[in-house]
Amino acid sequence: MTSPPFTIRSVQAFGFRYPLTTPVITSFGRMGDRPAVFVRVEDTDGYAGWGEVWCNFPSPGAEHRVRLVNEVLAPALVGFRASEPDAAFERLTRGTSVLALQSGEAGPFAQSIAGIDLAVWDLHARRRNVALWKLLGGSRKRIKVYASGINPVGSERAAEAALGRGYRALKLKIGFDPADDRANLAALRRLVGDGMLAADVNQGWTIAQALERAPQLEPFGLAWLEEPIRADRPRQEWKQLHETIRFPLAAGENIASHAGFAEVLSEPVLGIVQPDIAKWGGLSACAGIARDILASGKMFCPHYLGAGIGLLASAHLLAGVGGEGLLEVDSNENPLRDQFCGPVLDVSDGMIELGDGAGLGITPDLASIERYRTA
Repeated sequence: MTSPPFTIRSVQAFGFRYPLTTPVITSFGRMGDRPAVFVRVEDTDGYAGWGEVWCNFPSPGAEHRVRLVNEVLAPALVGFRASEPDAAFERLTRGTSVLALQSGEAGPFAQSIAGIDLAVWDLHARRRNVALWKLLGGSRKRIKVYASGINPVGSERAAEAALGRGYRALKLKIGFDPADDRANLAALRRLVGDGMLAADVNQGWTIAQALERAPQLEPFGLAWLEEPIRADRPRQEWKQLHETIRFPLAAGENIASHAGFAEVLSEPVLGIVQPDIAKWGGLSACAGIARDILASGKMFCPHYLGAGIGLLASAHLLAGVGGEGLLEVDSNENPLRDQFCGPVLDVSDGMIELGDGAGLGITPDLASIERYRTA
């Protein structure tokens, strides 16, 4: 069914930071606060949609992306008349391609465009008065979730808390001292029992380290090992690791092109593929890629470690395309996530249930987090 065209009246980004008492630790750095960039797009009929821009790194990245949206991308979209939501994505991507190349900032541009794209899709679904997951073709609104972002320090306590909130699957950050990594995995395996346990190295190993350390993780029954080596390492290194271990490899959050996803879908190396809709592609690119992942026989698990709006949009995409994948939900404290992720906060026996409200089903009250606003 074809929708009537709509005209963009305004695009605005808002930046926030929530200070953490316990930093989020990865193999390549720490986060002392949780940033968020939310985007609101309104059309000339008064409908509004919401999106989110990936902005975790580098540490001052959130405010930079707010300015990219408000000062560069918004003027290019205001007054634009679109018949379908992906038209805005194509206009911004094509229109800024040279500028992104000239500035060497392909990532920040792609992330900012992705956040706008999510807002346009939410707006489009609200115009149609249909839940976004239904608009994307979904037939069931219950999806599986897993608790992510479990730090190497205090991992048992964090895992126990997640299991107490209804999770039945966990993912631990590793890539630190190998003995400590294995001890943490052993503890989490005891806690989760037969439930799902995965590990994320965050690109922290060389191929030599991966070939040595990954086989040592086999006793823990990992559902997958995520980004053990750099995402841009030659495919031969990934293939060598795949042939060495007996559990699946996962990656995708740092793939930022149709060609990149087509390459990993054409080979058996990755068992789980994880595009991040707030980092590259939005729904305009990633909905089709998610369906391609399923068609290739691999598992689609959307990557997400941000605030609530992008997380909720990721849930709608997973419900919309189906499959047996799980939604990644950060286990660390973050009111910028909890206040705006709607039903994702209500985990029961490892699952959540999306609502039937139009679009994402929520309208964020930014006044409630004004004290955290930075841009």
